[in-house]
Amino acid sequence: MTEDLHALQRRLAAFAAARRWEPYHTPKNLAVALSVEASELLEIFQWLTPEQAARVMDDADSAHRVRDEVADVLAYLLQFCEVLGVDVLEALSAKIDRNELRFPLPGAGD
Repeated sequence: MTEDLHALQRRLAAFAAARRWEPYHTPKNLAVALSVEASELLEIFQWLTPEQAARVMDDADSAHRVRDEVADVLAYLLQFCEVLGVDVLEALSAKIDRNELRFPLPGAGD
């Protein structure tokens, strides 16, 4: 069964607390770590053609790397949100709402 985001945030917080990492989990440090992990995800695709990139999950080794980097990105994003008190799902929903207004469907309002 998949854990919800809040349960995952609690697990990440407990993991960091058990290792006494909280002093290092500042907003700046977590934002930097998030960027580094996103870059590591990007690195997997760096020299691939669009066709190769579309098939990256077909290879067990590259699929494993992608899943690991996605997990790292999400972990740091959730920790970042926890530290700053950002409800990630609420923030995403509000952003989608704004984008729907900003980018209306083609032909809407004609």
